[in-house]
Amino acid sequence: MEKIKVYTYTRVSTAMQIDGYSLDAQKARMKAFAEYNGYEIVNEYEDAGKSGKSIEGRLEFNRMIGDIKTSKDGVSFVLVFKLSRFGRNAADVLSTLQIMQDFGVNLICVEDGIDSSKDAGKLIISVLSAVAEIERENIRVQTMEGRIQKAREGRWNGGFAPYGYQLVNGKLEINEEEAVAIRTIFDQYISTDIGANGISKYLETHGIHKIARQNGKNPLFDSGLIRKILKNPVYCGKIAYGRRKTEKVHGTRNDYRLVEQDDFILVDGIHSPIISEEIWKAAQVKLVAQAKKYEHVNKSKDERTHLLTGIVKCPICGVGMYANKSIKYKSDGTKYKDFYYYGCKHRSMMRGHKCTYKKQVNEELLDSAVAEVIIKLVSNSRFATMMQQKINTQVDTTAIDQEIANYEKQLRQGYSTKGKIIEEIDSLDADDKHYSRRKSDLDDRLYKMYDKIEDVESMLIEARAKKSTIESEKVTGDNIYKVLIYFEKLYTVMNEAEKRQLIEALISEVQIFEERQPNGQWLKSIKFKLPIIDEDITISLDNDIHVESVVLLHRK
Repeated sequence: MEKIKVYTYTRVSTAMQIDGYSLDAQKARMKAFAEYNGYEIVNEYEDAGKSGKSIEGRLEFNRMIGDIKTSKDGVSFVLVFKLSRFGRNAADVLSTLQIMQDFGVNLICVEDGIDSSKDAGKLIISVLSAVAEIERENIRVQTMEGRIQKAREGRWNGGFAPYGYQLVNGKLEINEEEAVAIRTIFDQYISTDIGANGISKYLETHGIHKIARQNGKNPLFDSGLIRKILKNPVYCGKIAYGRRKTEKVHGTRNDYRLVEQDDFILVDGIHSPIISEEIWKAAQVKLVAQAKKYEHVNKSKDERTHLLTGIVKCPICGVGMYANKSIKYKSDGTKYKDFYYYGCKHRSMMRGHKCTYKKQVNEELLDSAVAEVIIKLVSNSRFATMMQQKINTQVDTTAIDQEIANYEKQLRQGYSTKGKIIEEIDSLDADDKHYSRRKSDLDDRLYKMYDKIEDVESMLIEARAKKSTIESEKVTGDNIYKVLIYFEKLYTVMNEAEKRQLIEALISEVQIFEERQPNGQWLKSIKFKLPIIDEDITISLDNDIHVESVVLLHRK
């Protein structure tokens, strides 16, 4: 007799390693359970050091669900040690269980004695999932209250020590080897006119590198880290708590973001300061002044839409360039104008990446050049005809149509056979001495026919989905071609946000020259999201200077 096939799933967070729920302990218990019940474990999935508050981020868990959806191993159950190992978010647990059951797979919680294939199993899972989520929230609240109390007492609140300090018996002690960089950062910031980017370069050129430690092995002080150091009051002997708050992203279930708070706990710490309070305050004054002088366009207070952000690529490192805003001032200090430009996001050693491309590409100039090229392209005498031909091209679905027809035929035959078997069962004579055997044989045939019908239905659904995808891609392509034909008329009546959506739909990337060209232009080439014409062409901009290879054939 063939054994029932099962998966096992184990999960343990860092905090749980000490209370008997280790991965090895969970595996041993489930293996014994499977052997006792005659189950065959065909695959094991484990997530070490992962929280159960959400299924997101649990790679092995999601891989397991993917394997269930594809019926990879034909399993009937997923074994977990306890329901809390499967998940602590009630909505996640129940929705995932429903997905599993849609594919004929149930959940067994070995330690809890729960089997979702039984009548009461799913009800118990619903109740315990809700209880687990409440417990998790209570633990979070209690932990937060404990941290607030530690902060009020001026003690470090856990986690890695900030750069420049080390933890000795839970207390912050100055690490003199690291503190050199901290003092240099503050001294350069308040004593010169350079900002975080300039300090990053200053430290690199003066051989001051970040010492590798467990929570950061990048040897460079990038501008983002320097700004965090300058804002952190721990360096002047203070303990802050609640400077950033985790808030749920509206409209999502498990997406959160850190939001800086104006109101937070700030008390004198029991640790020694690396810099004086006067120096730290001077740094805060400059930070505020610089924030007003120079603003990134991604801030919510700047409502301007930037057409090519992320689409235009750096000519040196190839990363997407992003729009920035710089406020120009007159000699008397009064505001002159806002200057918008595209710059490489790695020019200031973002997250340890460094790019040497420092040019500021005028946003208005590049946006206009891209629009001009597209308008001239669609005005080409051959263009409209070629686009219409592409729209009229029929997608070949002959093979998939034949596949669908075959499955439909098999399904009709299966239903017909099933009906005949049921009729035979209904016509059996209960007084026949061979009734039980005949009934058993017919039941076996009927069950096998149900399995065959289910298999064919699944293949039919997959084939129809494949055809739908082919046709939808064709429709999407047709829409892009139609938009291109009427681009000039559409573009002139659109607002900035609508123009951005249009550009995103049409263009995969824009390439620029390293240096501004003699005609004043930066634009080098445009790559569209669909093949546009049969060969690359060039389009003239001002002064008959050409943009090379504007239209590329390959879809990105």
